[in-house]
Amino acid sequence: MTERKDILCIGSVLWDIIGRSASHMRQGSDVPGRITRLPGGVAMNIAMTLARFGMAPTLLTAIGRDAEGDELVRACQRMGMRTDLIYRSEDLPTDRYMAVEGANGLIAAIADAHSLEAAGAKILGPLEDGALGSRDTPFDGLVALDGNLTVSLLEKIARSPAFAAADLRVAPASPGKAERLLPFVNSARATLYVNLEEAGLLCQTQFDTSADAARGLLKRGALRVLVTDGGNAATEADENDLISQTPPEVLVTRVTGAGDTFMAAHIAAEASGASRADALARALQAAATYVSGDTPL
Repeated sequence: MTERKDILCIGSVLWDIIGRSASHMRQGSDVPGRITRLPGGVAMNIAMTLARFGMAPTLLTAIGRDAEGDELVRACQRMGMRTDLIYRSEDLPTDRYMAVEGANGLIAAIADAHSLEAAGAKILGPLEDGALGSRDTPFDGLVALDGNLTVSLLEKIARSPAFAAADLRVAPASPGKAERLLPFVNSARATLYVNLEEAGLLCQTQFDTSADAARGLLKRGALRVLVTDGGNAATEADENDLISQTPPEVLVTRVTGAGDTFMAAHIAAEASGASRADALARALQAAATYVSGDTPL
């Protein structure tokens, strides 16, 4: 039997409520479509894809002790995720995310991740109390981290001895939270997964291509970056090398979760021993398959 590789997924695990329509939409549109409720959040989306690729995700997040939280934890367990180290709050409700998508892409979204933010550093307890590691014997495996955490907590993680030995992979939750990743750019301590807009926000400029964005982030101090640009070429780069590849052309039927799928597929590919070029190609293929609607939500 092939050994399942462990990875920590730290960040938002919540309920996604997504409305999708085949129609083009604008502000004020009222159109027919489908509304679904599924486990979501950046950390959850990454964990689900990692599990499909044969990895064993452990979730570090905050989930309420309400009915929605109990249901969410059971859903995580059914997908093969370790949930016993999740911070379960008695007084904080389970977080939710709501989005509306049309044929022309994401129309609007609201992320209600206040419970995760309120829990703060409590979700990191297993990395310091010995359950997963401590300051003296830090966790030395893969960590996927999302930018839904507070700025102060992300700053703590960027310099914490508890993460000193980890292979840390970080993504913003959205362009609006991209600047929260600045501590990881400044500390040169993680691999960053961003899109072209997010790279521009981190560098306080605009880039025409993912390769330009990757160079800009490295110049600012980033250790390693992966920059995507929709259907245009994506780039993976560090101080030694830069690789750009164009994703497969597909009909886009959904967008929420595409970046998380790309990140997870890339991590899984590298964990299986793929070369840098092959890992990037596999991640682009996985993201293209996802947005085309050919894989389970």
